[in-house]
Amino acid sequence: MGLISSSWSFNKFFAIVFVVFAISGEFVAGYYRPGPWRYAHATFYGDETASETMGGACGYGNLFNSGYGVATAALSTTLFKDGYGCGQCFQITCSKSPHCYYGNPSTVVTATNLCPPNWYQDSNDGGWCNPPRTHFDLAKPAFMKLADWKAGIIPVAYRRVPCQRSGGMRFQFQGNAYWLLIFVMNVGGSGDIKSMAVKGSRTNWISMSHNWGASYQAFSSLYGQSLSFRITSYTTGETIYAWNVAPANWNAGITYKSSANFR
Repeated sequence: MGLISSSWSFNKFFAIVFVVFAISGEFVAGYYRPGPWRYAHATFYGDETASETMGGACGYGNLFNSGYGVATAALSTTLFKDGYGCGQCFQITCSKSPHCYYGNPSTVVTATNLCPPNWYQDSNDGGWCNPPRTHFDLAKPAFMKLADWKAGIIPVAYRRVPCQRSGGMRFQFQGNAYWLLIFVMNVGGSGDIKSMAVKGSRTNWISMSHNWGASYQAFSSLYGQSLSFRITSYTTGETIYAWNVAPANWNAGITYKSSANFR
């Protein structure tokens, strides 16, 4: 298990990354940085236990087991981006509402679900997640850190922030000997994934296709081989390698941990 840069020399890689991303202020010298503040609205779903937020369109399953807990949000289609928004982290603060708690506190949440459109309701009266609206449907415990839950909906300011994760990325294996489906969790830095590839101990790199949410798949016979992964961030374009994540006797239903992660 490990982390390396691309096959380019470090100097070329660093120069290109710095020029492309330093301008936006979001990715500088290998570290993801907070983005600009923007405005949206937030509601909540479920109750104080956050039991209704488990699972979700990103495929993280039990959010306590996967490390996200109750600090989560379902994103409107505009932010969800067909699943490429999964894993992104947002700092959200209540803004310009009498329901905001004193001092306008903020909280940081991870995107774990989709808030689908409701075309039977007006976008400004119930259809809060209808495109092109930017909207957060928070787990109720997260909403309650910002404002009185009885408000129902509040205006918020938000920005992308680095995802602070403990340890490396986690790879949950599903599928069978001829179809490998991987759910990637605990992603640091920008938190998101654009593309993946898998390498067996007896194969070259095999590109994986985006299945849904935070899952990627390869239609290859890979059982009996130790597996490594190449992961590229959706936001920054940075690529890292997680070597020897799973042993040759890997099995579906098991989550394997890597030491590699984005920063």
